Amino acid sequence: MTQRRGLAIGCGGALGLAWTAVALRVVEEQLNWDVRTADVLLGTSAGSEIVAALGSGFTPQNLVDALKAGQSPTVDPVLARHLHTPVGKIPPVPLPLFPGLGMIAAGIRRGSAYSALSGLLPRGRGNAQWLRQFGDDLAGAGGWVSHPATWIVAADARTGNRVAFGSPGAPQVDLGTALAASWAIPGWFPPVEVSGRRYVDGGAVSSVSADLLLDAGLDEVVVIAPMTTAGGVAGRGAARVERLLRGQMTAGLDREVAALRAAGIRVIRIEPGDGELSVMGPNFMDSSRREVTLSAARYWLPKRVAAALDRSEEN
Repeated sequence: MTQRRGLAIGCGGALGLAWTAVALRVVEEQLNWDVRTADVLLGTSAGSEIVAALGSGFTPQNLVDALKAGQSPTVDPVLARHLHTPVGKIPPVPLPLFPGLGMIAAGIRRGSAYSALSGLLPRGRGNAQWLRQFGDDLAGAGGWVSHPATWIVAADARTGNRVAFGSPGAPQVDLGTALAASWAIPGWFPPVEVSGRRYVDGGAVSSVSADLLLDAGLDEVVVIAPMTTAGGVAGRGAARVERLLRGQMTAGLDREVAALRAAGIRVIRIEPGDGELSVMGPNFMDSSRREVTLSAARYWLPKRVAAALDRSEEN
């Protein structure tokens, strides 16, 4: 019987994206599997950029090469331009408007303090044009990538309900708009309107949304989650705030993985540990740390992926 395998990639900002690119390359090597052939590619926030690239035919090695400093003429110009567009490590001063108040009740219902608090953040003033341009560069004639099941997760700002753009029954939207919606971090970027509803970063509700794959007919899901760490990891100084958020996101992913496994789906769960986090720092939008993040990822991820494969056999 042919195994149906899905790939779910979580949020993580600029540094999480860099770590994930290396993780995907290691996964390919250890599973002897072209990740672009996943039956479903699901991504949230920074993960949405990666699945869009994979869904359009780019490889993890293409991403890793484009992320490196000192660009080679062999690096694809679309990836190079996108991945080296300065986004900034702090948001611009937001507007005194509160478009996500519905997220408060949604967070309470889910038992997620960070989701509830995201509803209190003012309207961001960040410019998501670099994401819209990336979507335009990647999309084919139909406004989407060629992979038939590339799903990009965002959350309804009024209800907190998640939607996977590109999945059956989801609102029709072009790729650039879907990326901007999935990346609409509350307080940093404004919500994105689609079919009369406003959407924010899917990571405001769930770091990965792996449970959206429950009914996708999969036998196995590879989860790559730069913003979670099973069992937790200590933080010092400013990193303590990041660890509080990481703890909340980890608890959410724990529940999603448990639901997948209860449904008989094998889960391979890959996350960073203290080795990577100690060099990444507390601000995952600080792209000045990208080179050290790539180096740490190359060192630690072969061990982490091997351990994740061993654990998946036990469940």
